[in-house]
Amino acid sequence: MEFTMHENGFESEFDFGKLTISGNDEFGFRPYALLVSSVAGCSGGVLKKVLTKMRIDYDDIRIAADVKRVPEEANRVEEIKLHFTLIGNDIDGNKVEKALELSTKNCSMVQSVKGSINVIETFEIQKPQA
Repeated sequence: MEFTMHENGFESEFDFGKLTISGNDEFGFRPYALLVSSVAGCSGGVLKKVLTKMRIDYDDIRIAADVKRVPEEANRVEEIKLHFTLIGNDIDGNKVEKALELSTKNCSMVQSVKGSINVIETFEIQKPQA
């Protein structure tokens, strides 16, 4: 990856398009948002794979991320809470708990921040709306 500086941040070209990064969200993605997105996206993607391998049927997965930062320490990210909402019929909560444990162990982004950022993952199961 190569990043090129511009007036309000940096840019990089990827196969799927240009990524613009800036400390000002008027000009691009903020670095902390990319960090949180990486952790959430990786964790959710691995969870999808694990659920599929465990033959757990679901209609949708939604992820809510809550971030705790420390202003006195350069506003570093201290904690990321990921709350997964699985939507579907007849989803076994015990199996989802095991799937979430496996996804945590196998998500490269969660493992990369382990020891410096506390990642807390919770879930709930909802029935589809009629």
